[in-house]
Amino acid sequence: MKLLKNILARFFAFWALVTFMSTFLLFYIPSMLCWLMPGRRGQAIFIGIARIWISIWLPLAGCRFRIRGKEHFAKGKTFVVTCNHNSLLDPPLSSPFIPGPNKTIAKSSLKKVPLFGLYLMKGGVMVNRKDEISRRRSYEKMKDVLAGGVHMCIYPEGTRNRTPEPLKKFHDGAFRLAADTGNSIIPAVILGTKKVLPANKPFWFWPGLIQLHFLPPVSSVGKTKDQLKEEVFDIMAAYYTANEKR
Repeated sequence: MKLLKNILARFFAFWALVTFMSTFLLFYIPSMLCWLMPGRRGQAIFIGIARIWISIWLPLAGCRFRIRGKEHFAKGKTFVVTCNHNSLLDPPLSSPFIPGPNKTIAKSSLKKVPLFGLYLMKGGVMVNRKDEISRRRSYEKMKDVLAGGVHMCIYPEGTRNRTPEPLKKFHDGAFRLAADTGNSIIPAVILGTKKVLPANKPFWFWPGLIQLHFLPPVSSVGKTKDQLKEEVFDIMAAYYTANEKR
């Protein structure tokens, strides 16, 4: 049975990859036209197109998806959104379904990927974490994103969580950003992606239910980055633990 599941998982992985690339190409030109519309409006349209794309691709790949907690995004307010990170499925699930225009953080090395690199440059703030100058520049860009009325989506674990723990240790960036700008944080917990596309199994995909739950905002007013980091970590870890088997 285990052998059969592994064989099927490779087939599903091939199908998921083929459908991902074909649907990506279908929406690529409309997405790139958003470069002609700078600012909040252009980013809102870009995210709207991404939401349609992923809403088509996930069912094609055999995945059901559920989004909860969108009501926590108060109209007229801009948030730092912190997501846990278990799988390569997390970015396609998170950023497109954040209500309103948003940008995410992405590795600068991905700019070299044909077509997809230009797409990521529109959808995110690129950073080379090993370069101090790049980190400083990306931090200033993220502040500009928030100042322009666009949410900033960040994965504070930095890389995919391959540990048995609910969350890896958080980096400071998202919480320093919130403390410096005064923007509240919306913790977002992603469930199910570790089972569908696990980080420790190459070319393996098992269709299933994946979920994105937005939790109530955490105010940054009067708090240090360390206080924010501890508070948000505890909230997300507790929620993940209580809901991961649903």
